[in-house]
Amino acid sequence: MFKRIFSSIPGLIVIASFAAAAMKVPAFARGERLEISDARHQEVFLKTTNLPPHERISAVGRSNRGSREETLARGFSAKSGELLDVDLETGGEIDVTGWDKDSVHIVATLDASECSHTRVSFDETSDGLRVSSENTRSRSNRRNRNNSCDTDLVIQVPQKQQLRFRTMGGDIRVDNVEGDISGKTMGGKLDLSNLKGNLSLTTMGGNITLVKSRVDGSVKTMGGKVLLEDVTGSVKGHSMGGSVVYRRVTNKKGLSSGDEVRIKTMGGDINVDEAPGGADVHTMGGKIRINSAAKFVKALTMGGEIEIREVDGSVNATTMGGDISVTMTGDPKKGDRAVSLRSYGGDITLVVPDGLSMDIDIELSYTRNHEDDYTITSDFPMAQRESREWIRGKGDPRKVIFGSGAVNGGQHKIRIETINGNVYLKKSSKRG
Repeated sequence: MFKRIFSSIPGLIVIASFAAAAMKVPAFARGERLEISDARHQEVFLKTTNLPPHERISAVGRSNRGSREETLARGFSAKSGELLDVDLETGGEIDVTGWDKDSVHIVATLDASECSHTRVSFDETSDGLRVSSENTRSRSNRRNRNNSCDTDLVIQVPQKQQLRFRTMGGDIRVDNVEGDISGKTMGGKLDLSNLKGNLSLTTMGGNITLVKSRVDGSVKTMGGKVLLEDVTGSVKGHSMGGSVVYRRVTNKKGLSSGDEVRIKTMGGDINVDEAPGGADVHTMGGKIRINSAAKFVKALTMGGEIEIREVDGSVNATTMGGDISVTMTGDPKKGDRAVSLRSYGGDITLVVPDGLSMDIDIELSYTRNHEDDYTITSDFPMAQRESREWIRGKGDPRKVIFGSGAVNGGQHKIRIETINGNVYLKKSSKRG
């Protein structure tokens, strides 16, 4: 599987800013290169050589796809809480795992056919270690700015470590690390698990998964899905063009977070399991589903259904096209219970607790050829009337069915508006 060779790929530059140290593994000579016949053997290579800190081994081999690869393995002593700073100007994936050793081990893999002018540097600094890659040809020849070489890194660090990343394109994966983690990829997914600390991570185009972690901060994508699952802390997820899902996100005491859930996406569904501090969600195109919320819900979509399964508080929900379904829960005599629901094309269903004090104001508009298609159905007494003339000046000519009434003193305003849709106002016997 391994073969000693002493040649190197012309043009490949490897720089390590530490003093030379004798190899501690008798099977390999100092500075010797190794040929690895299969890229899958890299992990075996590291384990069998038992690399101690400061050893330096390089290898040339072929990947499973048949391309010729350059593999660089490096080891450094490290302390808990130090900084690992990774800057890949050439792009590439970054895979970091925390372990129980006071050392940093790095395996860098490059495609030899594309990376002959790539410089990979390992620099020990006053606060930790810096790893970087750059294309020397593109720096010397401004007409050639094609940094097509991906420098993929597999890194093991002490469990308590500060991490900072930048890559011009590639996935970032981090597992089992405690500390501040920040960075950006210009195009790739973020796969984050078993983390503790503070996050500030961004991808310009990729999905984000954050699971089984105790973290604060934020994760953002300019175009992808966001999933936060089994997470403790005040971390926020943002997407400019994809769905955002919160599942079992709690505060540091293990209780549902008291913070308001704020989500904005330029295009995608929004799903929230729990929002005991209230929810303010906005998507430019997608469905909104909130399983349970307290205090208030503000929901806006430019095109899609809105479903709020349980809300113990007020509601303001608008869709430019789709059905709205809301169920109010809790004690009807406590808190703000105002409701404003608006759809520009769809049915609206509101279920409220028995005993809620309501000032009901409903407008159901319908356009020509839909005279008998839509109705207001209510479990509560109200007066209904219909406009006689067709109303013009608001798009298609329309008529309006009005519903109004005061129930149990008329304390909370209940405003419902829809166009070409039914309205259902229902009574629930549940109070919690």
